[in-house]
Amino acid sequence: MTDEVAVLGAGMHPWGKWGRGFVEYGTVAARAALADAGVDWRDVGSIVGADTVRGGYPGYVAGATFAKALGWQGARVASVYAACASGAQAVNTARAQILSGLADVVLVVGADAAPKGFFRPPGGDRPDDPDWLRFRVLGATNPTYFGLYARRRMAVHGDTLEDFAQVKVKNAALGALNPNARYRKRVTAEEVAASAVVADPLRLLDICATSDGAAALVLSSMEFARRHGAADPVRIRAVSTVTPRYPNTVLDLPDIATDSAVAAEPAADTFRASIARAAYEEAGVGPEDLSLAEVYDLSTALELQWYEDLGLCGEGEAAKLLREGATAPGGRIPVNVSGGLASFGEAVPAQAIAQVCELTWQLRGAAGDRQVAGARVGITANQGLFGHGSSVIAVR
Repeated sequence: MTDEVAVLGAGMHPWGKWGRGFVEYGTVAARAALADAGVDWRDVGSIVGADTVRGGYPGYVAGATFAKALGWQGARVASVYAACASGAQAVNTARAQILSGLADVVLVVGADAAPKGFFRPPGGDRPDDPDWLRFRVLGATNPTYFGLYARRRMAVHGDTLEDFAQVKVKNAALGALNPNARYRKRVTAEEVAASAVVADPLRLLDICATSDGAAALVLSSMEFARRHGAADPVRIRAVSTVTPRYPNTVLDLPDIATDSAVAAEPAADTFRASIARAAYEEAGVGPEDLSLAEVYDLSTALELQWYEDLGLCGEGEAAKLLREGATAPGGRIPVNVSGGLASFGEAVPAQAIAQVCELTWQLRGAAGDRQVAGARVGITANQGLFGHGSSVIAVR
């Protein structure tokens, strides 16, 4: 087990389509996290920014951008990019700085002003870029990718359109209770079924949107937390940022082919399952210890896949777990009590940080109408393109 770091503060800028720049959103979230922590900006020793990339340019190099926006005060800066896993990489970088003694207090910020519609690659020819190839060679937009996963689950495990719709119904009901969510309206299974087909079998309400938004955390050493008067803070016990193992025999975009298993035996578990396993091993806990989970529901079908990858149930049993109500509020293991991406949409560098914000509020008992009773251990799960694992375990 790695030494723990304290989460002193959490803050967000609400998700939506606001028509302003990501720096403004990130600054709002950062100030909210500092206020929540009761920490003065001048006492922050380092700031880690999770980058977004637009047209090949990484978010003005986010660490220094946010340091400037908050007011230069000499803090260390770092900027990280790992696609949708950028937030977890930022948390891990901050944790490493604290545990190495480079800083007592670190501010982590991620923010995005997403383009309208689904993500697409920038122009130009980049035949060595797997993300460019999957768009140009296969025409595999993100919704196409999500639809393929849904079809796989239907074919292999017998999941149904009704199962997918129930994931949206659950998450929309929770998002309606979250003041930071973009979509705050309950939906019915009939409304999901009646929404437009985007990538068969998935409907519009099965797929998350692209959004503007920001999230921030103030992390510190346990010693600083005690001096600061936080006797029992939420603590980060594990961060998993693992990569896949060769050979990868399950198609996982942006890669457009699998590896041959002739020369090497495939790993015992899939890439996504290995992300969670590494987090559990570092934290010294297992799925049976969890109070809640925040997972990366790019689509309703992908949320079901995460149930299995986190070990909440056996392979092929995710739909059964959902139908039993185990992942709903009051169930054995509530999932996406924030409302998930179904209610927020993607704000790429912010979403893994936002997941930790939700764990923080839940473990403090401060989540209001979304509160999971007696929450003590929470996990996040996320995946970035190009093999970036992302999982954080927080405890109290």
